[in-house]
Amino acid sequence: MASKGDAIRGKILELLQENTEEYTSGEDISRNFAISRAAVSKHVSVLRGQGHEIEAVTRKGYRLLRMAEQLTEQCVQQGLKTTVFGKRGVTYMPSVGSTNIEAMQLAFMDAPEGALVIADEQTGGRGRQGRTWHSPAGCGLYVSVILRPDIAPNEAPIITLLTNVAAAEAVHDVTGILPVCKWPNDVLIDGCKIAGNLTEIFLSGDSVGHVVSGVGINMRPLPKQIVPELRTTPCSLEEIIGKKVSRLQLLQAYLTRYEHWYLLVKKQGFAPLLSRWKELTDVVGKELTVQVRGEMVQGTVIDVSTDGMLVLRNANGEERRLFSGDIL
Repeated sequence: MASKGDAIRGKILELLQENTEEYTSGEDISRNFAISRAAVSKHVSVLRGQGHEIEAVTRKGYRLLRMAEQLTEQCVQQGLKTTVFGKRGVTYMPSVGSTNIEAMQLAFMDAPEGALVIADEQTGGRGRQGRTWHSPAGCGLYVSVILRPDIAPNEAPIITLLTNVAAAEAVHDVTGILPVCKWPNDVLIDGCKIAGNLTEIFLSGDSVGHVVSGVGINMRPLPKQIVPELRTTPCSLEEIIGKKVSRLQLLQAYLTRYEHWYLLVKKQGFAPLLSRWKELTDVVGKELTVQVRGEMVQGTVIDVSTDGMLVLRNANGEERRLFSGDIL
């Protein structure tokens, strides 16, 4: 359900659409919607963050130059070359707490495999180990996919690697730049974080009931006040290639890559996916320190197992398989 703020912003956008050849004063907007001039400015700022190009001129007011891409079901499916992903329901929300939480709720209501939740902004975006994934309006592609894989619970980490590969290949398709996959869930360009994902699993008895795979891909620079809080320096596609990237084009590329690898895993198992992930990473053969629930594990990476675990060998020749952790 749309919030009161979303409703007001929708009305402001409709008003600006009606007068694209002329400026609409902040005073008129304030009077029409019974809000303060300061509130008008804040709402316009949010609309800009969502990708709408709105010009502001002192003593004249506001003018809509170009509407943002709306990732509605109709727009997403137009020209989408998949058979399942994005073809079985698209929920688009301008603002949401977490796309993963919304997708999980839909999954509990029997939403089909391949259904999506997409948002312009997440106010409560989440990363691994309870961390915040910063998702300001208009800065990225935030999407969660509902999966119903026939896998054992201990095989679920492979979904994280699949999401990594799909995101990296989608970025390559759109920009021509091939990122690096960092275990377990990051995608990097020149050492800076361009994307991350969060896999969440619901168990039904001793089997996997459904999985929600959420990804965030940075498309525009994050606000400067956010960046110092982050563990890994972020970057955006706009900064890297020097021009704007279509969210719709990136989303469609991501869904196409995701479906390719997901269906291939169903037919051939994990081996082809794992081989591709290793091609996209530089972690195998490196000496690493990995933080695992407060413990520091050191060793040389000798492999990534068929179920997505990092395999390290320490100086004593002992091997350790890690389900998750932070590479320091």
